[in-house]
Amino acid sequence: MVSDRRAERFDISVQGRYRTGSGLPRDVPILEISETGCRFFDKFGRLKAGDELTLRIGTIGPVVATVRWSRDQITGVEFAKPLYGPIFEHIRDKLDCT
Repeated sequence: MVSDRRAERFDISVQGRYRTGSGLPRDVPILEISETGCRFFDKFGRLKAGDELTLRIGTIGPVVATVRWSRDQITGVEFAKPLYGPIFEHIRDKLDCT
């Protein structure tokens, strides 16, 4: 089976915070991450495909991202630029609470 994913994804538990435009920041738990994007739980579930936002992943950020999909309070975003290798490893190895 061939995957169309560009990067391997990892389950994590990291606190995040996003903001759209000049809106209020919203705290969200990040559930999964790759070098090119992440998935998080948004209890308000107001984001829609195409929305642009900035995201803090633990102490890292802001990271510019675009919403690719959102359903049942789970949102998937793609980063404007892939996370730099050592930064990605730091998130996975040091910030993950699982």
